[in-house]
This record gives sequence, structure tokens and C-alpha cells, in this order.
Amino acid sequence: MRGSVRQPPTGSRQELALYIHIPFCQSKCRYCDFNSFAGLNDLIPAYIEALIREISIWGQICGGQAARTIYLGGGTPSLLTPDQIAAMLSVLHHNFPPTSDAEVSIEVNPSSANRQRFEVYRRSGVNRLSIGVQSFHNATLSLLGRPHSAEDAENTYHTARRTGFKNINLDLLFGLPFQDLPGWKETLEHAVALLPDHFSLYPLTLDDDTPLGNAVLTGRAPRQDPDLTADMYELAQQILDNAGYRHYEISNWALPGRECRHNIVYWRNEPYLGFGAGAHSCLPGYRFSNERAPATYVRRLSGISPIPDSLKVDGGSRLVSCVCERGAPLVEIERIDERMKLAESAMLGFRLIEGIDLPEFKFAHGVSLEAAYGNEIKELEELGLLERVGSRVRLSHQGRFLGNEVFRRFLSIPDR
Repeated sequence: MRGSVRQPPTGSRQELALYIHIPFCQSKCRYCDFNSFAGLNDLIPAYIEALIREISIWGQICGGQAARTIYLGGGTPSLLTPDQIAAMLSVLHHNFPPTSDAEVSIEVNPSSANRQRFEVYRRSGVNRLSIGVQSFHNATLSLLGRPHSAEDAENTYHTARRTGFKNINLDLLFGLPFQDLPGWKETLEHAVALLPDHFSLYPLTLDDDTPLGNAVLTGRAPRQDPDLTADMYELAQQILDNAGYRHYEISNWALPGRECRHNIVYWRNEPYLGFGAGAHSCLPGYRFSNERAPATYVRRLSGISPIPDSLKVDGGSRLVSCVCERGAPLVEIERIDERMKLAESAMLGFRLIEGIDLPEFKFAHGVSLEAAYGNEIKELEELGLLERVGSRVRLSHQGRFLGNEVFRRFLSIPDR
């Protein structure tokens, strides 16, 4: 009974970015602390059913709101069968009709991707691939616990091109134990020679609880060298800039027009919905997240597991009552007032290389960036970490290396 569904406080009928989390992996990488699990493949069919139910619940609540981007991440989405991917996307498209130019991405692992899967992805509307290469050195891949070889990664890329994909991202990691600058340069040059449309390059952050993090902690692997990591980042900027890739976000480069539109939604602090175990969402006035454990997520959507008491006391939130009474697997919800949104927009906006447009910021928030953070901006400019270019404030070249130093200045919510 769609007509009787109470509408949540989503503000304008703005097109949404949608994320689907697939938490299953063939094996757990030695550095990974994401919400992903190996050895749970028997749960996949029930998990797909739960995902479809969750998507349908939100489809009723949001009343057919259009999707401008869709992103299937993990975990390893390519571990699912092509039919399972097609079924999920079919339900998603029914509940959130994609715009005519919607960007639809899926992460793929070279060890579980092939032409048959790519053909089904394309027929299901996927038009962008993100391939988890991480390195073109087999010794490095073994250190990371990746289940593919450098040859697998290159073959996967070429297969995707032959299948018709015209928008492909490659993920690479740097700042690794045992990694040196010549090896990183070789990986970059190998990757650039393939002519992908987009690069995501991330410095490795190790948690002590991961196998590789524990190896570093106990001296079985060398500690990461921050100066060497900075040199690797500098080298990446030089090589990719020279190859014609535009550096548009701290960790991302793209050929003209190939920027990841889904991730730009996050950096511009715009609305998005997440489906699946551990997925996060942000609608105007609210941020919320799902149950992380896949089996518990499935039970919640089967009506077996009770709603957490913490979600029952929310001051009469229409959003919470609307989704919880239908069995959505929320475990945490947070109200976002204007001051918090202001702080988050500042932090996220500075991740973009173009920085923050001052008139646009004031129009969006009703207060100028200088009025909210004048002291912080002045100090960061004096330190050489921020710079002004026309009507924008952005990270300086030096500031890109010290982004966290900049972002932490905006963690406190202004009350001015």
C-alpha cells in the first residue's frame, strides 16, 4: 500500500547515490580491516534475499526516488554469480529507477572475474568497473594476501575492455612494508601503459589486529616509512599528471570526464543510501548504519532478530519508525544538525583538489566558511597547507601530503 507509507524527512526529491555492500571474500587479505568475511559462501543465497528485501523496504519509503549512481562494493562483489548480481540490480532499478546517464559501478577481483560475468554485468546496466589490482609485483601481492597474480590482473583488464567496458578504474596501494620507490615506479608505469580511465591510489593503513599489521608490530615485517610514502605519492602525482590524468581528489586521478561520480557524492556531502551488512547511509538530517555481521543482518531482515532498544527511543523520528517497523536492519542512527553538517562539508570538501567554492558553500549552509572557520583557515594558510585561488580555498601542494592535519582542525563543530 504505497499510498499509506509515511515519508521520511528526506527534504527535496534529490536524486540518490546508492551503495550495495557484498561482504564475502574468497580469502581475507592480510591488511584488510573492512567489513568482509571469508568462508561464509553458504550464506550468500540468504544474504541476496535479505538485500532484495532491504532494497524493497527503502523503495517503498522513498517512493521511487531516482538513482544517479549505483556502486557495488565489498568484500568481493564479483564472487557472486552473474545471476545474483543481475537479480539485485533488477530489484534496485525497479525501486530506484536509474537516471538516463546513471553511473553504475562494481568492484571486481581478478581472481573471480571473467568474460561471462562481464557480459552479464553489462546487460544488467553496469557501465564502470573498479579492479582491485593493488600491485603488479607478485611478491607484493603475496605479502598482501591477494588471491591473484599480476598476470591475472592484466588479463582481467584486457578481458573487460574486450567485453565493451569503456570506464575502468584500477586500485593500487603504496607505502607497503618491503616496497621501495623503484618498485612503485614500475607498478605505476605498468598501470599507466594499460590506459585505464581512472586511478585510485591509497597509502596502506595497517591495523594491529590484521595479520600484516601484527607482523609489523612484532618485528616480522618492517615498519612503514612515512618519508618514503610521501615520496611515492609525489612520484604518483608526477607520473599520472604527465600521462594526462587529472588529480581531482587526494587519492584519485581520472581522464577528463571519467571522475567517479559516486564518490564525489560523498565528498560533496550529498545524500546517499547504503544496503547490506555494515552499510552506511546519509539523508538530510540523519546518518545511520546497518548491522555489520552478515548472519545477523539476514536474521534482522527475516524478522527473527529484534530491533535494538537504542533505536526505539528517538524522539519520535519518522525516519526510524518508518524503516524499523518494516524490519530494516539499522543498528545506529545519528541526527545531523546544521553545525555538524557544516563541519563535515568543510572536511570532505577539502579532499577535492579544486577545494571549496566559497559562494557555493555560503549558499548551501547559510553561513560563510570564513565566518565558521576563519581562525582555522588563517592558521592553515600561514602554515602553507591551504591556499586561495579565485573564489576557492583548497589544499596546497604541501597540504595534500598533510591532509589529516588539515581535516582535524574541522572536527570540532563551530558554534559562532
